[in-house]
Amino acid sequence: MTVFMVAIGGSIGAPAGASATEAALRCAASAAQARGAEVEFFTGERLRLPLYDPSAGVRPPTVTRMLDAVAAADAVLIASPSYHGGVSGLVKNAMDYLEGLRGDPRPYLTQRAVGCIGVGGGAQGAAATLRSLRETVHALRGWPAPLGVVVGPEDRRGDQPGEAGLSDTVVGRLETLGTELFEFARIRRPARAPVPTIAGRAVG
Repeated sequence: MTVFMVAIGGSIGAPAGASATEAALRCAASAAQARGAEVEFFTGERLRLPLYDPSAGVRPPTVTRMLDAVAAADAVLIASPSYHGGVSGLVKNAMDYLEGLRGDPRPYLTQRAVGCIGVGGGAQGAAATLRSLRETVHALRGWPAPLGVVVGPEDRRGDQPGEAGLSDTVVGRLETLGTELFEFARIRRPARAPVPTIAGRAVG
């Protein structure tokens, strides 16, 4: 039985390639993929969503696709760069849209294990971002994985792109996170009922 995972995070506008946040997200996801998970990524331009408006009656197609994916997910990975000690606006906006799942059979992030990754130019900001992500996941009824990963300046290798720009130590932590999420979801998945499609459900 295939485990389906959704990976959300990163930033827009990294001309040299994937941002450090996206690289960390993909590194963790790759460990789950190596074990057979199917992963759908919402990174880069896919995070360029309209500002969340709870009064909106029509959901943009880009938002519908993300919510459909999260509704069907067995596990979720979320990575955010540290913006002034907190979650980036892009990632927080995407998480705000999960309000559209409040009437789902598994509301918000219910019954999903969620891996959280905080990335920053300093250890303090990255740790604060990780803490904020975990608190938001709790508020959305998800189960934050016991392991949360902080990626600070000491975890990067100069200007190298992608996973090559991450230290062996943090790559090991990220791979452990992806593996733990996969194993939890694999064990938990048979216990839950199939999730119906949510296409067409209004946000608000």
